[in-house]
Amino acid sequence: MLSRAAPLRRGTVAASVGWVTVGTLLANVLAYAVQVPASRVLGPDGFGEFAVLGAAMLVASVPALALQAVVARQVVRGSSPARLWRLIGIVFVVVAGLSVVATAGMMGLARTDLAPTAAALASAAPLAVIAGGQGFLQGAGRFRLLGAVLAAVGVLRSVPVIVAVLAGSDATGALAVGTLGTVVAALLVGAVAVRGPYRGDGLRDLEVSVSAVLAASGVQFVMIVAVSVDLLLSRAVLSPADAGVYALGAVATKAAFWLPQAIGVVAYPRLADPVRSAAALRRAAAVLAGIGAVLTVLAAVGGPLVPVVISEDYRDVAGLMWAFALTGSLVAVLQLMLLAAIARNRARGALPALAVLGVEVVVILTVVDSVIGLVAVAAVAAACQVAATWGWLSSSRGPR
Repeated sequence: MLSRAAPLRRGTVAASVGWVTVGTLLANVLAYAVQVPASRVLGPDGFGEFAVLGAAMLVASVPALALQAVVARQVVRGSSPARLWRLIGIVFVVVAGLSVVATAGMMGLARTDLAPTAAALASAAPLAVIAGGQGFLQGAGRFRLLGAVLAAVGVLRSVPVIVAVLAGSDATGALAVGTLGTVVAALLVGAVAVRGPYRGDGLRDLEVSVSAVLAASGVQFVMIVAVSVDLLLSRAVLSPADAGVYALGAVATKAAFWLPQAIGVVAYPRLADPVRSAAALRRAAAVLAGIGAVLTVLAAVGGPLVPVVISEDYRDVAGLMWAFALTGSLVAVLQLMLLAAIARNRARGALPALAVLGVEVVVILTVVDSVIGLVAVAAVAAACQVAATWGWLSSSRGPR
């Protein structure tokens, strides 16, 4: 199978990573900038609800995230753009329906009200268009434009929320304007991506199907739940105040997970190419491990500033910020390995991590009753998931 992605020469790899890094960094900085005024204005109880629903929205958007991986892979392999856009439309409708069901489920699980839950989960369907459009740019190797798109999406999704919170809005209002910004971002990304020159000849159109997205969704589900399950279950095992404190610590987990996303984005077309997959995986994993070590040290050094920058209400989590960052860094490495499984169309690569995830959920629900206990379980589970998945990749005929 010949790769249709634009080949990246050594001289252009750093530039590609640079453009995507700038875009993702701006988007992530804005996403985490939301947490500062939200944690201060909403207080631990309100911020706990805000953060849990944000995590729920991420889980509900799993099919959209999988869609980006499938579209990028199929652009590399030469599928026709028209077929891919039809797939994006189908996933949009499916995610919209799932969001309705998820709203009722989340209200029971996290004890949230209808209005904020619906406001949060309504953003999942527009993310399908955003993810699909980004998949076109990613698969075609248009990383400069992809970086600009990532930045624009970050601005449109986060800035309205920051403004709403500073204006005194509650969690419902802040989540609602965030969803509105996501809709605008979806329209923008769709308009940009549809104009691109794609060299699809339709020879691999049989791989463009809902079943392909479902297979990738299974892998993405493990990936997203791995970084969110502790926060999702925090209100079930902790008091509302402690859950709010934990939610602030989980910001470090998300930061360590999302900040190095450019590495996986740029490496993905090569992970989809059998000739370059093994070497690309090894190099990218080493880079992510190094970044994770740096972020963990920075979190340990900066942790004592939490009560000063945020509020005295969050002092209990200041000394644990390094553990949250370590967890996120480990899941970032796990994500890269699972992306390799999607790129080579081998969804079974998620099974080892899924098994560990199941054990983690049981332990959280039956044993954990404190902030420190919850973060410890999350960190150990992340380490076990990385080890188990790497073992599978090393011993199987899948992507190595």
